[in-house]
Amino acid sequence: MANRTNYSPLAQDAEPPEISDVLTDPQAPPIYYGEGRFSPPSSISDDEYTDREKLLDPSRVERGSLDDGDMDRVNVMREPGGLSLGRKRMSPLRCLVLSLGSLVLLAVLLGFLAARTYNQTSYRYRAPGNKHITMDHVFNGTFAADKRSLAWVSEAGDGIYSIEEEGSIKLVDLSTQTNRTLVKRSDVKDEHGNQLVFSSWSLSADASHVLLKTDYLKQYRHSSFGNFYLHRLSDGRTFPLVPPSNPPRVVHAAWSPTGRSIAWVMGNDIYVVKDPSPDVTPLRLTYSGNATLFHGVPDWVYEEEVLSSASALWWSPTSSHIAYLSLDETNVLEYVVPVYNPTGDASSVIPYGGDPIKIKYPKPGYGNPLVQVAVCDLTAIPTNLTTDAVSKIVQGTVKNATTILSWDKQLKPEDQIVSEVAWVGNETLIVREVGREAREGHVVLFDVGKTGKVAKGKIVRVKGEKGEEGDKGWIESEQNIVPLKQTPGYLDILPTPKGYNHIALFSPPDSSDPIWLTSGEWEVTGSVLAVDETHGLIYFQAAKHSSIARGVYSVSLPSAKVLNSRAPVPKPAEPVALTDDSTLAWYSASFSPQGGYYVLNYDGPAVPWQKVIGVETKGQTQEESVNYVLTDNDELNKTSAAFQMPFITRSTIESDGYELNFMEIRPPNMDETGRKKYPVLFRVYGGPGSQMVHSRFDRDWHHYLACSLQYIIVVVDGRGTGFKGRKLRNPIRGNLGYWEVVDQINAARIWASKQYVDSKRIGIWGWSYGGFMTSKVLEADAGVHTLGMAVAPVTSWRLYDSVYTERYMGLPDNNPEGYVNASITKVDGFRHANYLLAHGSGDDNVHFANSAHLLDMLTQAKVRGFRFRMFTDSDHSIRQRGAYRELHEWMTEYLKEKWGSGPRQRGW
Repeated sequence: MANRTNYSPLAQDAEPPEISDVLTDPQAPPIYYGEGRFSPPSSISDDEYTDREKLLDPSRVERGSLDDGDMDRVNVMREPGGLSLGRKRMSPLRCLVLSLGSLVLLAVLLGFLAARTYNQTSYRYRAPGNKHITMDHVFNGTFAADKRSLAWVSEAGDGIYSIEEEGSIKLVDLSTQTNRTLVKRSDVKDEHGNQLVFSSWSLSADASHVLLKTDYLKQYRHSSFGNFYLHRLSDGRTFPLVPPSNPPRVVHAAWSPTGRSIAWVMGNDIYVVKDPSPDVTPLRLTYSGNATLFHGVPDWVYEEEVLSSASALWWSPTSSHIAYLSLDETNVLEYVVPVYNPTGDASSVIPYGGDPIKIKYPKPGYGNPLVQVAVCDLTAIPTNLTTDAVSKIVQGTVKNATTILSWDKQLKPEDQIVSEVAWVGNETLIVREVGREAREGHVVLFDVGKTGKVAKGKIVRVKGEKGEEGDKGWIESEQNIVPLKQTPGYLDILPTPKGYNHIALFSPPDSSDPIWLTSGEWEVTGSVLAVDETHGLIYFQAAKHSSIARGVYSVSLPSAKVLNSRAPVPKPAEPVALTDDSTLAWYSASFSPQGGYYVLNYDGPAVPWQKVIGVETKGQTQEESVNYVLTDNDELNKTSAAFQMPFITRSTIESDGYELNFMEIRPPNMDETGRKKYPVLFRVYGGPGSQMVHSRFDRDWHHYLACSLQYIIVVVDGRGTGFKGRKLRNPIRGNLGYWEVVDQINAARIWASKQYVDSKRIGIWGWSYGGFMTSKVLEADAGVHTLGMAVAPVTSWRLYDSVYTERYMGLPDNNPEGYVNASITKVDGFRHANYLLAHGSGDDNVHFANSAHLLDMLTQAKVRGFRFRMFTDSDHSIRQRGAYRELHEWMTEYLKEKWGSGPRQRGW
């Protein structure tokens, strides 16, 4: 799950309750919310208008329901594309006169607006079209935006990126507006003269060789195997890094930051070659790698939940040292995922099935991989010493050059997770450790020293409740450290005392006190985008204008002179916006290595576009040296203008004093007067730190439901979700699925009270954590939801991986009641709603055992009114043999079967 919303997968806070008021020791939360089951009136009852305010439970919802009468009193953000109809009924004559006048005015206005564009985008206002969105449009890419990424080639200089054109890889120099051919694909041939087909490439630091990856074979989310070749640019010769194999054996290869050395991992051991050529034998740094001991690469859980990377080795800036993780999975139990049909043809019959997938998958309370951090000093190994030398001499020399890092107060091996390793100087290394329960942790500094011998580490920062977080929440598993070259120290992103994530400078590197470079009741998102040390600027993305928006900003970096003077560092200055900070929008950027150029992405809410911009600093001002459109998506603008589009509203509601973001996707020309009653489907994810309410351009299955079936789609980010500070995130600690479910039920009650909503047709659906949320909502049996659809849900947190689960729930032995209450344990609520359940049998993330467990409970309780489908061999994304579209078509038919299409007419 890893805090992602791939499978689905904010405005300033009002003052919520103090964290101490809601973070008590885990209690057994009640399953039922409010006083008894919620019983909405008939969808076509004439008494609905007078009774609708009584539908709110005042013990849970403390502010108005944001019905039509409330809309003018809150900050409501709407996308163009639909009409917002009034609420008050008019006399027929007045209505006719106003309608005729409005039509004339509208015709004039549309003619005027059709010629206008946003001054910073290619989005055009047009009269809404009349074509209807179909499932084909959703799945065939009709509304897919053209988005290009520039692959910056730092080894060739700042502002140089690569393109592939006419069978050649070319380097484009933005400063000179010229390009040159780096390598032609037709020139890349193996020793037999056969052209090699490579899937990725990288250039050595000295720009002498190109490393090519062929025979791509996917492993996990980030990792893959391949056969690697080196193409020497001076003579055009291509030769293998290691002899190729089938299947390929090399899982990771990386150039050194200087020169042309390469480190790679094969058979879970690390190899290095200092100057690649066909005649050079590599140096082996580790000898113990096997199926359960990993050197330089992560195992499954570290790749999925900790590092989010295929690599666990790090070159030092001068290429003199390599730091790496060693992970011992001996005590991690194996989970077996069956494979019924290993072919791409569903009609194939495989009598004994395919080879099962075996994964060392740690679960809560069971053994985790044991981790060590090692540093190898390559300068202590003679350059002529290779694996051809006498084995004992080689192993002894490498062993003497390698140090296993340690420090005082180091967490116990069985409780330790190393979440980050980063070089912050030529001979200075940072290691971040956290405990299994993510309550305590340390940032440890190591100085390699000129002798090459690593001294014992020094704890320079303390994490957790007694450290930088300072509350009862959890320590995030992130890699945000950015080393500085000209300034002694490094940048990191951590929560301020008020609980908002901001950029901090630690200078010198052994400092324990952060120098805050940004601050405020908003959050920096992700990692620092770039640092231009020459001009003293840091670039970053932030949810500053709104928590559901993103902008790109710069802030000044204190100079080394200021820091060395020991004078007080000024308070953080207001960041400079590189994007329009006055309107709701979603921007991102990709900067060149030294920050001189960037690709600016406008991702919504209008049709996306991209620009390439060069930054030239003159004194205290910055000017654009380059500014051209990379993509304008003009065709998508034209396509979108031909279709009926939904009307999207974004605002906030309150639940237990917490301000929650919502997004409402309405059918085109929806009647808000109450004469028609529309079904409402809530879309939920809700995992810790996630976000589903956004301002990006999006046209997917939910827009099809809104436009073609005339359903209202509502998304609410409840407690536990991200980008509104730790006060909103922390309450779910130890109680996953409780407060988040309360918020979803409160939101459903708010919408049930709206005059345009059919309160008998309110449902919820979600995938992964969203499937868990959907199932918990139906388990709660609050009476407001009549339908739920869960895809690949967690049903018991004892069945999910330990690193993710224990971060939020703690160890099962320390929170037994919490684990029970956070799982599906009572199934009587499933009798009172229509329930659809889907899961892939090959899911290596949320195992099929979760759905099997729920099905078993439903069987034992004789609950029969549900619909279930297993998708054979599909993993968590459910895409095997056409499954993804089939899943959505099946869910669509289920909705139409249970609810029908469109609103129901109110009787007058």
